[in-house]
Amino acid sequence: MNFDDIDEKTVRRPLKVGGTALLALSFQTLGIIYSDIGTSPLYTLNGIWPSSQPPPSAEDVIGGISAIIWAMTLLPFLKYVFFALRFGTEQGEGGTFALYHGIFPPKSINYDEDRALTTDSGWKTPSSTSTSTITLLGKSRWLLLAWSLFGTALTFADGMLTPAVSVTSAVGGIALTVPRLSSNIGPISIGFLVALFLLQRFGTAKVAYLFSPVAFIWIILLLVTGIINITSYPGIFRAFDPSRAVMLFVRTKNYELLAGVLLALTGCEAMFANLGQFNRLSIQLSFGFLVYPALIIAYLGQGAKLITDGDAVIANVFYASIPGGAGKPLYWIVYVVSILATLVASQAIITATFSLFQQVINLRSLPPVRMRYTSDSIQGQIYIPSVNWILCVGTIAFVLIFKDLAKMTNAYGFAVATVMFVTTTLITIQIPYVKHLPWALAVAWFLFFGFLDGLFWGASLRKVPHGAWVPLLVGVVATAFMFFWSWAQGLADQFDGANRRNLRHFISEATEPVLHSPVTRRNLRLPPNNGLDVTVQDSIDLPTPDVEEEDYISNSGTTPHPREESKLYLDTGDTKVLLSRMSTMAIFHKLSSGKGVPHTFYGFLKQWPTLPRVVVFLTVRIMPVAHVEKEDRYRVTKVRSLPGFYGATYMKGYRDKFNVDVSAIVELITVLELRGVESQEDATSIVDEIITAGRSATHIVPHYHVIARRLIIFGAPIINWIRRLLIEDVYRSIAYVFPETVTWLQAADEIIHVGVTAEI
Repeated sequence: MNFDDIDEKTVRRPLKVGGTALLALSFQTLGIIYSDIGTSPLYTLNGIWPSSQPPPSAEDVIGGISAIIWAMTLLPFLKYVFFALRFGTEQGEGGTFALYHGIFPPKSINYDEDRALTTDSGWKTPSSTSTSTITLLGKSRWLLLAWSLFGTALTFADGMLTPAVSVTSAVGGIALTVPRLSSNIGPISIGFLVALFLLQRFGTAKVAYLFSPVAFIWIILLLVTGIINITSYPGIFRAFDPSRAVMLFVRTKNYELLAGVLLALTGCEAMFANLGQFNRLSIQLSFGFLVYPALIIAYLGQGAKLITDGDAVIANVFYASIPGGAGKPLYWIVYVVSILATLVASQAIITATFSLFQQVINLRSLPPVRMRYTSDSIQGQIYIPSVNWILCVGTIAFVLIFKDLAKMTNAYGFAVATVMFVTTTLITIQIPYVKHLPWALAVAWFLFFGFLDGLFWGASLRKVPHGAWVPLLVGVVATAFMFFWSWAQGLADQFDGANRRNLRHFISEATEPVLHSPVTRRNLRLPPNNGLDVTVQDSIDLPTPDVEEEDYISNSGTTPHPREESKLYLDTGDTKVLLSRMSTMAIFHKLSSGKGVPHTFYGFLKQWPTLPRVVVFLTVRIMPVAHVEKEDRYRVTKVRSLPGFYGATYMKGYRDKFNVDVSAIVELITVLELRGVESQEDATSIVDEIITAGRSATHIVPHYHVIARRLIIFGAPIINWIRRLLIEDVYRSIAYVFPETVTWLQAADEIIHVGVTAEI
């Protein structure tokens, strides 16, 4: 592979496939996305009419089914599948945090600037944003961040509730045929849930290949049983008349029925949040041509059986309406497949949670944790071990706490309704500001879908005292932490960017002449090739803005001539300290993007005023491909005005493990240094020095000891006390536990943490 095959400026884009590949991807969505909304028939009708109450009248059933049909048509189908999927990020991600990311996209990174070490920092404070952003959105940025994080946090709560509700509902069907096992539903459900979370380590793609056939069989069973049940009462088709739904609420004056209808919509947010795992067209095809019609038929069939056999089926509408009755072959087939399908349903929200956490971590709203990319073709398919086990523990806790399934569904519905409303508000802002569509369209969107979401949200709010307080509590706590981390990490990043320095501002050079004898270059000794293509020199030595060109001295004669040997000094402002050179190599990691050298380097020299022979300032770039070939991973430039300093970019595939290949960097450095050298003696000396230094390479990263900057404002004593508590006691402690090096493969004895006092 040549350097032209991969461009460091390449960014991740939404997956584009067609033909059989698109059909295969659409099939995979069944096992990852739609299994959640696809298992809603297990508990929706009993969520509207609990088993403890008498069966509803025929008109009420028709009205309830009508409400379900039109809610599914307007929200999952129209709002999400048709509209919301068009509002993913440029990288193809979806979900509430992706919508915020679209409104306030992060600054694009210039990797040429990252390798520019002798220019002033390009850091810009927030006040440098565009005028339009300041006047219209700037003041609401933190409010929108909190709102989007609240939606993300409730999706996390949903990730605990979905497996608990779905699996418990499916396992509960055994009570109809084996009543003595009804007390063991909780332990049996927990056993299935633990097995589900153990499977996550194999990745989305492998899980999808296992689960998609199960989800497909489940949807077909819903379709078949629905058709059979409809024959018992064809009049159920009157439910397609939306006035039936309206008349239900007019007649009963029971607004809380909407909280039960909401259960039919659970999983619609997963369609949007999982966008990065697939693509828009694959999701639209599978929902529009299979999932949506099958679910509508299933609900019509359940409604028909509830009308004709109300007393017999009200105890458990789904299982009691299976054709043939309890204990028959079809019953056990449906029972087994339903348990498998609910495990698949749980997969939908678990996968969505992984995607959302990846976005939040990458945008530095959570501490860095280890993530595993599980697909060579789709960058969004990931596995986060820590999140997986937190979800597992939370799910089991919900099963143990909510022994009553009705209370568990109350908690479930609130999380779903809130996330839907958050999505609506953020899309309202995106329509004029990101998509540049008329304001009238944004207003129409909010009035229509905001009204629908508001109806469901209001109904679910009334369930807060009856179980919905749990996801609300989880959402508030998680939002508060993510908001706090965004604020504190932003202050730390601002300090890091503002304190990057021009290398020439504190390193000065003095030279003295020495003699050497030039010879021709044809016998230069190069380092071992190690599989690297070092012939494309122009691609290695990229131009660096504002960097002085080195003057090369060449002489074809054989008489000695003077060569200047440099000595470097550290300028501390008052004095200049001679920096002796060690035969070692130091790699300083730039944790934030921009021109200049990190504050870590200046702190390192102040503590140890000795300079390694080779000093590399390294920026890491994660490419939108699974793997980057060894010969394509590094770009290196040299500082021509100061010897021994280099800027480098390490480009790794998203599935490549973080492991800096020092020998590859050393080889590119030697190639750069040999340019223009006419002396065999000089060439041999340079190569030997660099290779020797590379044998003892050390990675150096900052270890910020953050302290709260004192503010002089009204109420300063209280505000400064709160800031000191949050920054010095909370943020500092957590940052020590989750360092930036958490995902590195380098041995601990190869990493030096340079202490830097950061006043933020």
